[in-house]
Amino acid sequence: MKSNNIVKIFLAAGLTVGFAIGCSDDFLTREPQAQYSPTSLKTAKGVEGVLLGAYAMIDGTGLDGQDPWMNDIHNWVFGGVPSDDAYKGTDAGDQPEESFIERWDFQPTNNHIRNKWRGLFKGVARTNDVINTLKDVKDISEARRAQILAEAKFLRALFHFEAKKMWKNIPYIDDAIFNLDNLESTKVPVDPQAWAKIEKDLADAAAVLPVTQAQVGRPTKWAAKGLQAKALMYQGFDVNTGAANAAKLTAAKAILEEIMNSGKYRLVDLYRDNFDASTRNNAESIFEVQFASSSATGDAANQGVGLAHPYASPWGCCGFYQPSQNLVNAFKTGADGLPLIDTFNDSDVKNDQGLKLEDPYTPYEGMLDPRLDHTVGRRGILFIDYKIHNVDFIRDQTYAGPYSPRKHIPSKAFTGVNGWGNLTSNNYRLLRYDMILLWLAECEVEIGSLERARELVNMIRTRAANPAGFVQKATQGATRDAYTLVFDAQGNPVPAANYNIKNYTTPWTDKALARKAVRFETRLEFGMEGHRFFDLSRWGIAADVLNKYNAVESNKRVYKKGAVFTKGKNEFYPIPQEAIDRSEKDGKATLEQDPAYK
Repeated sequence: MKSNNIVKIFLAAGLTVGFAIGCSDDFLTREPQAQYSPTSLKTAKGVEGVLLGAYAMIDGTGLDGQDPWMNDIHNWVFGGVPSDDAYKGTDAGDQPEESFIERWDFQPTNNHIRNKWRGLFKGVARTNDVINTLKDVKDISEARRAQILAEAKFLRALFHFEAKKMWKNIPYIDDAIFNLDNLESTKVPVDPQAWAKIEKDLADAAAVLPVTQAQVGRPTKWAAKGLQAKALMYQGFDVNTGAANAAKLTAAKAILEEIMNSGKYRLVDLYRDNFDASTRNNAESIFEVQFASSSATGDAANQGVGLAHPYASPWGCCGFYQPSQNLVNAFKTGADGLPLIDTFNDSDVKNDQGLKLEDPYTPYEGMLDPRLDHTVGRRGILFIDYKIHNVDFIRDQTYAGPYSPRKHIPSKAFTGVNGWGNLTSNNYRLLRYDMILLWLAECEVEIGSLERARELVNMIRTRAANPAGFVQKATQGATRDAYTLVFDAQGNPVPAANYNIKNYTTPWTDKALARKAVRFETRLEFGMEGHRFFDLSRWGIAADVLNKYNAVESNKRVYKKGAVFTKGKNEFYPIPQEAIDRSEKDGKATLEQDPAYK
């Protein structure tokens, strides 16, 4: 096929080839669908279909009968809601399982945690099925065989990586363990070598994959290397003490430098271009999870973030994943254009808590990082190109505050294509060049040059300071959806707020201060992208940061009172009880619960 987008091929293949893996009880095995014989799949065409079935699990929506947000690749439930970036949002009664997650009350019986496990290990099963099926395919070139194997190893590593972020200990299921005809084969204990096996799969993939793919959505050499570097960064600090692991950071740094020196990627001029459907697969993107939506179907749309949209039209549902006041405050800057790293939360950015739709309001006039209004919807500021944000965007302001998520929502032209505006074709940028730069800055702080770290952070800040990327001021029109953009006397767009962002000009000589600056920049650059909880955990600072956060935030969101993040426990989630129960073999469970949850 000659389409340049794997989503289109996936949709076609779903009608003609089908997928070889059904939903088995423990989601680590597969059951062949009766209409497809094993013989028909052991062909060049058949194995390509099985491979597409594995790709179908990346977005997390491939489990029949399961709500997609529980295994969504955006990780807003598990990486955003329990962090200082966001609240569950909506109202108190909706999706109560997420309320427990927000309060760090992680239970092995929580069905959101259970379904995340199910989805990831179903993805693992599909990749192993690709590899095992490929072994028996005869009518295929050796070059294509090698490419399919490399793509499958990349996907297998990705699914295991996502699991390793969630759980302290996981089984690593490879094709040698996986046996189609033996449902007991995948009932294995956790693997202490899981990280090493993730790294090896990615190294194997990188050695074979091309630097450019003909079809977007398939991994390249650089995607494999980028994910390998990310896996190393997740081992770069002791979760309990925060101490740097020089060996892992050194290995990561070498790969990150290789990606940077390849000349393949660059920061796009406008920060917002990383979050809109019109600018998918751009020069900054290393690997994107592809979505598609049409008037005929929304099956391949980004269903996992469907709930995380404003309550106002054209969405109407469902008000989840609301930014925290703490996150908004983090975007304050001083007269020097730099973030207020130690004092940002001493006072709040003005908001419209308690105001009615018709009440007069003037937005905060203090100095702000312009990335705020690409990250958060707030009153008085134009929300992308829809309308000016107001209280009608919020389902229950008393419960979860006055702010809306913004990054995963595309511009108006891409909304409502299939009848429901919450399902769109906006891709998820899993690996971007800005990530490479900030991971490299982390490495430089710990094992390299503080000045190089400053230069890398300044590259990020220079792009953010581009005035062409500032959100423009708008005034309310006669109807709720109407607005007028504001220009100055010379015809230049007037910024929506008092944006003031500048580079670090004073040399960095103190490692502790440099570390704080890089980590703070990481929060600003990737706010509301589902990374924050995992970043805090891998840095070994989650307990300190989140308990301090909750001490203040619980005065605004009273349901958070009494919540405590337990160090040495809540950095990871418990293995689902269902997985433990279904791992029983010869009368004994092969999976053991994380000792912190026993």
